[in-house]
Amino acid sequence: MLVSAIHASLATAAGVTVVASCNDVMTDSHWLVNWFVLFGAPYMAFDIFAMYLSHYHTQRVRGHSSSLSGHSLQTVKAFLSKGWMLVLHHLALLLIFMPITLFFRRGLGDFFIGCLFTTEFSTPFVSVGNILIQLGLDDTRLHRINGVIILWSFFSCRILLFPFMYWMYGRQFGVPLHRVAFHLPLHCNVGNLAILAPQVYWFILLLRKAKRLYLRQSRGGGGDEKPLRRNEK
Repeated sequence: MLVSAIHASLATAAGVTVVASCNDVMTDSHWLVNWFVLFGAPYMAFDIFAMYLSHYHTQRVRGHSSSLSGHSLQTVKAFLSKGWMLVLHHLALLLIFMPITLFFRRGLGDFFIGCLFTTEFSTPFVSVGNILIQLGLDDTRLHRINGVIILWSFFSCRILLFPFMYWMYGRQFGVPLHRVAFHLPLHCNVGNLAILAPQVYWFILLLRKAKRLYLRQSRGGGGDEKPLRRNEK
């Protein structure tokens, strides 16, 4: 959680720096874009392994027989079946997003890459929420405030970010927001939709968790609430 929070904070700082420095959303460039992609690639690979280890040890603590015999193809399959979307997300960043950023975009669109970096803004708050739950502070005001910040930051930087990018493109080229998608190549719209879809899914999971916590607390507590899963980040 700590490594994830540090990486997310650095990604957000890099993204804000790039976005603030680009006046032309298509042609302005910043050296941080390529360098941070290269810096973040090993983290993505590490994070997949860390998520697997977290799943494995959680299963051992819970006494699941499938995990007690040690690492095996069965434990890997169980991990992938549970967190396949987040693993796919990380692999897509490594195998698709990184090559496109470094080799195929011809130095264009640093502004939009910077915007995508800022999607990590909510991750440190998710990590704080997990820590508070592990410390038994899930019924405190601090945890509730942190939960509100998670919902706000996730919605702002992972969902509203996409209409913001379209609006910025339209503002520069004099295109109304509702017409921007028709002025972009199909592969740009498809790529944005592929990134946005899991964010909407994870936001729905966050809303469901917030609803469960609210209902539990309105009934006067009782019952243990599971920590926020990594695939809800």
